[in-house]
Parts: sequence; structure tokens; C-alpha cells
Amino acid sequence: MFSVFNTFNASALQILTILSLLLASAAQISFLSSQSNYNSGVNVWPKPRNFSWPQPQQANLLSPNFTITFPDHHKYLSSSVKRYLQLILTEHHLPLVNPSSFIHINTSAPPLLTLSITVADLSAPLHHGVDESYTLTIPIAGGAADLAAQTAWGAMRGLETFSQLVWGDPSLVAVGVYVWDSPLFGHRGVLLDTSRNFYGVQDMLRTIEAMSANKLNVFHWHITDSHSFPLMVPSEPELASKGSYGSNMHYSPADVTKIVEFGLEHGVRVLPEIDSPGHTGSWAAAYPDIVTCANMFWWPDGVDWADRLASEPGTGHLNPLNPKTYQVLKNIIRDVATLFPEPFYHAGADEIIPGCWKADPTIQSFLSEGGTLSQLLELFVNSTFPYIVSLNRTVVYWEDVLLDDNIKVQSTVLPQEHTILQTWNNGHNNTKRIVSSGYRVIVSSSEFYYLDCGHGDFLGNDSIYDQQTGSVTKDGGSWCGPFKTWQTMYNYDITYGLTEEEVKLVLGGEVALWSEQADPTVLDARIWPRASAVAESLWSGNRDEKGMKRYAEATDRLNEWRSRIVARGVGAEPIQPLWCVRNPGMCNTVNSFG
Repeated sequence: MFSVFNTFNASALQILTILSLLLASAAQISFLSSQSNYNSGVNVWPKPRNFSWPQPQQANLLSPNFTITFPDHHKYLSSSVKRYLQLILTEHHLPLVNPSSFIHINTSAPPLLTLSITVADLSAPLHHGVDESYTLTIPIAGGAADLAAQTAWGAMRGLETFSQLVWGDPSLVAVGVYVWDSPLFGHRGVLLDTSRNFYGVQDMLRTIEAMSANKLNVFHWHITDSHSFPLMVPSEPELASKGSYGSNMHYSPADVTKIVEFGLEHGVRVLPEIDSPGHTGSWAAAYPDIVTCANMFWWPDGVDWADRLASEPGTGHLNPLNPKTYQVLKNIIRDVATLFPEPFYHAGADEIIPGCWKADPTIQSFLSEGGTLSQLLELFVNSTFPYIVSLNRTVVYWEDVLLDDNIKVQSTVLPQEHTILQTWNNGHNNTKRIVSSGYRVIVSSSEFYYLDCGHGDFLGNDSIYDQQTGSVTKDGGSWCGPFKTWQTMYNYDITYGLTEEEVKLVLGGEVALWSEQADPTVLDARIWPRASAVAESLWSGNRDEKGMKRYAEATDRLNEWRSRIVARGVGAEPIQPLWCVRNPGMCNTVNSFG
């Protein structure tokens, strides 16, 4: 009897233990589901600043004769409306999560017939700081929705939001919706390097179109570098004819116009960068006399790293002591300013390598007479900066021009009212150094915003990869590794540690795709949807109403958004198995990994 009772007791205990584990598991799953946001399958990316769609959420039919009324005397808004009307009527997006399980579909209500757009100021140009705010009201009774914006560019942002609130076949539209929206940062960009590998015009247009859908507004075009000079400059045609990868890898003035106009039609500024005096080896094919250390081996045998000629294969710096340097460069600057209406001109000035300048005999003589490399850079800036400003341009430089350990100019050389600095090193620290000095800043911290990191290196005979242990130093052989996940990018706070006054000097941020190991075959997947994560962080932030980071609930929304842009023709990489979307909360964790 005692034995039987004990056996029963043990069995009961096992059952109770199993039940408690099941209950705990169910509680965890319920908790995780609640933490992963209520996902109806219908969301807006980037999340608006103020979005109201009261419960129970309702959707009505969109009329097959749906129209958009708007002030039609704005060239670029007219183009945008035409494009969005076509998208809204034909997209028939199918969300990953079936909205009918969460949203009341009222097919008996009057369909939505019209979206009426009003714009307060149709003359505002697409410059930094333009008002991109809008309000959107979609009444529950159907009829007409209203989109009001201060500028045409804000109206374009509102059109994108409206398009994401339409789905299904026949088309349904969310109703009872009110949106007030405006970006936190005026500069929200993607940098693309077209020198190291070439991208066709269509690749760039597709990128700009995807940027517009994500409410990103600056396409930073790093056009030239030591590896190739693909831009046909009218007054200096030999730079491209001799310095590009070939006649089929040029950007003609007509190509530039097409890209710039396409950008304006999508509310995206095209910011040109002609990097100098460093990163100019490709100029030597046309003008060998103005480029130092051109076509030399980047890190000669037996030479210390500090005395290298370049930080990667591809050498060449412009010679600040040669008057011809400025004749050629001013021709380029003038033509680029003509081709690109953008008020910002990016002049580069990063990674001046001492060894490259020291390899030139005239610079050796200058140094032997007591001159310094920083004085050389100052001579170069003083000979080019005023000319750029005279063309009504604000000059953007990489941070190195002021912060480099070895070669830099004094702040007195760079008037704050005409200068913007772009960060790429040391995260928050360099942002702080720049704004505390009174300069405006664009944040592109390589530790968080570089899209190319984590794919190894491109040296052909690097013995670092000949290992049998499975471990490679230098974060997988990439100087800026590891790979920057979308969560890493989403969670980066670009104003961390700044005072209220310093925050005002942060214009925004850019993700960057350097193209040593990228070309059109991987373009979409390298950029998207990681740039989408940054787009939301810069538009409406990465925190909820309580000030908590919202990356967990953003996951479901980003899965849905990635699916939608893929359907729109963007080859964005997945962030989770589809199973995770279909099983809310099951791909989260309740434990810490460290």
C-alpha cells in the first residue's frame, strides 16, 4: 500500500510538473505575442509619428473608379500622383498575415471614391529642411479622404502612407484613420559608391524609388574614387574616357539629368560627391602630373603600415602644390554644380595618407623646407572651398578634414555657416566632437551604418583566411565587421550623449554601401531592408510612447514591409522565416543570451 501510494504520489507530481510547465509556456507565448505588437497585417512603414485607427479597426472597399484630386500645376507632384494612382489601383497587395482575422471588412459601406490633396506652398524647393509634414484623414463613411501638406514633398510622403493602407483584391482601404506625420530628421540618406564597381542607371533609379517608399530623401552619390572616374564631365571629358572602366561604364550628362529628375519626382535629393584630394588615383590616366603616388603598390614590401601609400589597393592623391590641380578641379566643380541642382556639394577630403604625398618630389622639397602635411591640406582647402561656396553651395566634408590624427585643418579654415561634416569613425564620440565645435553633422558611423561590413576583405592572397580552427581575426576579415544587422541599425541613437543645443546641429544620418564587394547583382539585398530600419529610426524614432525601444514590435511590421517592397520589385533579403510571422511570439525569447 505504501509502495502504491508513493508511486501514485510520484505520478501526480510528474503530472503537476508537466502542467505547470505547459501553463508557464503558454503564459510565455501569450506574453511574447503581446510584446511582438498587434499585427493586423496592415501597417505603415516607417511608422507615422501619430497614427489613429480605433478599435474595432474597419476597412471599406476602394472604388474601382478611385481618383486623386490635386493642384496640378506642380510638375513633380503631378508625376507622383500619376504614379501612386496606378500603384493604388493595381498593386492588390496580399499581407503575410490575413487582415480579415483582425479587421472588420464592411463591404456594404460606400466605397472610398477620392483622395483630395491640398498643398499650402507649392513653390518650396526640395532642399534640406523643407517641410515634409502631412495629415491624412480617411473617413469611416467612405466618400472622400483628405491629404493636407505644407509642401509638395510632404504630399508625396502622405501618398506613400495612403498607398500602404490599401490592400487586397478587390482593393480594400483602412477607414476611420487619422495620421499626423513629420520626420524627426531632415536628412535621411543612402550612400552608393559607383567608382569601385559600376552600377547602371536603372539600378540607381530602382534604389531611389525604394528610398522614396521608405521616406528616405537623400541619395548620396559617391561618384568617383581611385578605382574609376565614371562621370562624363563636359569640360574635362578625358577624365572619364581614360579613367573609367570602359565606354559602357560612363554616366553621361543625360544620365545625370535622368537620375536627378527621377529623384525630384520621388522627393529624393541627389547629392554628388567628388572626393579629393585623396581617393583620386583614377584622375592620373588623364592627368598624371597632378596626382601623387598614382598606380603604385598600395603597401610596399617591408614598409610599416604608417608609411603605406593607401589604406586599400588603389593609390593616388591630388598634388596641392601643382597649379594645374586647381584648373582641372575647378572645371569639375563648376560642371558638377551645373549638372546637380542640389545645394550641398560633397567634397570628400577623407583618408589623406601621409606616404602618398611624401612620395612626390615637390612635396618632399616643401616638407624639407619646414612645411607640414596639414599645411598642404589647408592650402588645398583654401584653394577650393571658396570656389564651391561662390557657386551657392554648402560644402560637405568627411570628418577627417577636422578630426584626423595626422593631417587636418584648423577650424578657422572652415566657416560653420558654409560647412557640414559627415562622421564615419568612433560612433557617438566623433559626433560629439563635431557638434561641440559648432558644426552641423550628418551621421554615418561605420560601427552601425555601413552596409558593406562583414563580408571579408578583398585582398587576393591574404593568409588570414588559411585557418583550420574556424576563427578568423578582425571580425571575419572585414575591417569594419561584423555584419551590421537591421536591429543594430534600428537601435542606434544618433544624438546619444548630446545636449539639447547640440542635437539641433544633427541634420540626420546616412547608411553607406561601399562597393569593393558589391555590384548590381547584390545591390538590393545589401541595402534592403536594413536601410528601411534606419528610415524608421530617422523618421519617427526607435522608441514607443513610453520611451522604450520598439525593435521587438517592429519585427513583425518589418517582415510585412519587406514582403511588400519585394512585391514592388525590390530584392530585399528576409529577416526571419515565414513561420515566425505565422506564429506570433514564437521566434522571440524570454531569456538573455548574456
